[in-house]
Amino acid sequence: MKRYAPDQPPANDGISLDIYQGEVFGLLGPNGAGKTTLIRQLTGLSRPTSGTIHLFGHDVVADPSLIHHWVALQPQGLALPSQALPRELLVLTGQLRGMTLAAARRQADELIEAFHLGGKLKVPFHRLSGGQRRLISIALALMGDRPVLVFDEPTNDLDPEVRRVVWQRIREGARGGRTVILVTHNVVEAETVLDRVAIVRRGRILALGTPGELKGRVAGNVRLELLFRPGGEEEAAGWLAERSAIPLGARRYAVSVPRPEAAATIADVLPRLDALDDFRIVTPNLEDVYLELSGGESIGS
Repeated sequence: MKRYAPDQPPANDGISLDIYQGEVFGLLGPNGAGKTTLIRQLTGLSRPTSGTIHLFGHDVVADPSLIHHWVALQPQGLALPSQALPRELLVLTGQLRGMTLAAARRQADELIEAFHLGGKLKVPFHRLSGGQRRLISIALALMGDRPVLVFDEPTNDLDPEVRRVVWQRIREGARGGRTVILVTHNVVEAETVLDRVAIVRRGRILALGTPGELKGRVAGNVRLELLFRPGGEEEAAGWLAERSAIPLGARRYAVSVPRPEAAATIADVLPRLDALDDFRIVTPNLEDVYLELSGGESIGS
């Protein structure tokens, strides 16, 4: 359990889980769910208010110095010397993790090539784009081949092609026996790259399992997503209320219906197309699991 102040609710409460060697394990939930707080405790950046954390059989709450020998973290925000060059940062990190200078240079060059950063070798860190700084942050976590890799929203700011390369490297690490812990609120990522996922809300785990196991909870439903034109949702307010529509953002709503009722609901939407900018049918995903478990709160909330 982690509580930042006596008069505030705990940021994490009653979380108990096992994460296995060689798996990609995810924490999925909206901003403010307590995912990063949990990661900070797992990586020794924050001490739990109560409870224990065991890593390879060792109590790292009692001896947090052990964490730095086994765990590498890619945080959301990374403060690095503004004038430092990418290769210098990677090589220095490798050396700090026990690599020889030659080995650190080899791995740094290999990561620079894999992430297509060769044209940025002479650009100081502060002049790189947000996506390029994110890639350097990921590469820093990969340096030294730590047995546990932790990534906090790693693919924010990345274009699809680079994102694919990043996930390939992460999966390769897991196949090599490393444990990967991933924090995300991206449902697509969670479904495609994770072996198991914990759905987190308000500091607690709502559900834990493989993406397939969790989606099985809502396999009998489909979700209709409606994007209204400005003012269109006011005209459809009664219809949305009757179907317990869930707001997903500005003018966007979701309606979950049992599969046998989907055709009738779609037929009921068709006369309202003039009020819509977009309309689509979505098969069940982890967003639907979260919507059901949270009582209608969206992961994007």
